[in-house]
Amino acid sequence: MDSIPRDHDERVRFDAFCKAVLRNEARNHMRDLRRQRRHETSLDAVPQEEMDKLSTVDHYPSDSHVFSSHGYDLLIDNELVADAFAGLPATEQSILILRCVLDLTDEEIGGLLGMSRSAVQRRRTKSLEELRAKLTALMPEGG
Repeated sequence: MDSIPRDHDERVRFDAFCKAVLRNEARNHMRDLRRQRRHETSLDAVPQEEMDKLSTVDHYPSDSHVFSSHGYDLLIDNELVADAFAGLPATEQSILILRCVLDLTDEEIGGLLGMSRSAVQRRRTKSLEELRAKLTALMPEGG
């Protein structure tokens, strides 16, 4: 028969102590996980309007196409719109820039460009219809 080593009682107590420490650590960990689940929200559950508050979009001048008239710039980010706008004659571009950027009336634009109000209105309407037609042709079905 084998004899029991002298430090057997000490080993048993140390083994029991280690098991108790591990058991308590596991309880603490599970309690922390429950607390964390109560206080955290999944990103899938956050509404889009809240997500929009948390995000930002960088805009760089190199990302835009710049069209100028009379010292005022019109920045267009969309490449298709910029290409369609670039296809317009310079006078029509100036009319649209002055209208969109400065919100000038046809009479005020005519005074700057040396045209009548009706000529400005006709060219502006024609230019917008031309832009609309170009962009509609580029849009996918049902777009």
